[in-house]
Amino acid sequence: MTAQFTRTLGRSGIKISAMGLGCWAIGGPFWSGEIPLGWGEVDDQESIRAIHAGLELGVTFFDTANVYGAGHSETVLGSALAGRRHQVVIATKFNAVFDERTRQVTGSDSSPAGIRKACEDSLRRLNTDFIDLYQFHDNGFPASQAGPVRETLEQLVSEGKIRAYGWSTDSPQNAAFFATGDHCAAIQVELNVLDDNAAVLDICEQNNLAAINRGPLAMGLLTGKYHQKTGVSADDVRGTKSPEWMKYFKNGQPSPEYLEKMNAVREILASGGRTLSQGALAWLWARSPMTIPIPGFRTVKQVQENAAALALGPLGPEQFNEIEQILGRSH
Repeated sequence: MTAQFTRTLGRSGIKISAMGLGCWAIGGPFWSGEIPLGWGEVDDQESIRAIHAGLELGVTFFDTANVYGAGHSETVLGSALAGRRHQVVIATKFNAVFDERTRQVTGSDSSPAGIRKACEDSLRRLNTDFIDLYQFHDNGFPASQAGPVRETLEQLVSEGKIRAYGWSTDSPQNAAFFATGDHCAAIQVELNVLDDNAAVLDICEQNNLAAINRGPLAMGLLTGKYHQKTGVSADDVRGTKSPEWMKYFKNGQPSPEYLEKMNAVREILASGGRTLSQGALAWLWARSPMTIPIPGFRTVKQVQENAAALALGPLGPEQFNEIEQILGRSH
């Protein structure tokens, strides 16, 4: 068992492993029209074995969303955690409306009734009585219109359906608005060594909110597996029909800009006995005491490599400062 390196889920006071597992990829394929939103085909038995491997290595935090695989990720996670619910902290998200049969995303619903329906559906798929962290899954929704969303989440806390809530957003205005809610505990923000977000991180630090890091490995770029000529499959969110917000991959190939940044700091990240991806996770822990990276996975091997980073802990101040200097950042 990996030595316990824990963090607190913001002001909820809930203790979790300093790294969680992101369960987007294990949902398998799903689409918006012809645009793929999943990461290709998956083997559910391998996904379950991988979740169990994470548990054995000290991972206690699992992040999913109702829309991943059009409900499939939640169902697989619920199966894997049967009999072990008391050992883990589960985060999921709401907003998308989808057809579980065709795996098509058909719209969104952030109305109070829509949130309540999504919550009941997630509880059923996850096979649990409560959700530890329930997150609004609409990055750009205007803060000025989010009052009823926050109020509904507060009601769900008082009813015991959820323990805390958050917003998956890269907008400082959105983060600041949710931060004033009594039971807001986290902001899920895109953050990695190549792509910092100081504004949202500052709000998390000022308000004692966890900064859950999606894209901690830049959609796989920071594993070192991808180079200029590498392609990904057509049913992959990073593929040739990728959505417009996909920046780490373009036309199914790694973005030259991000590859260049990665190569500039690769040696430092992969020093001290770490692999490149372990170094990328270590940078996040050094960046702030609020950060909780959630690398995705499809295999046992990926979980084992990422979870092994817990035993190595954050990058040292010298390594961290050298990286910031190379990338031209100051904090």
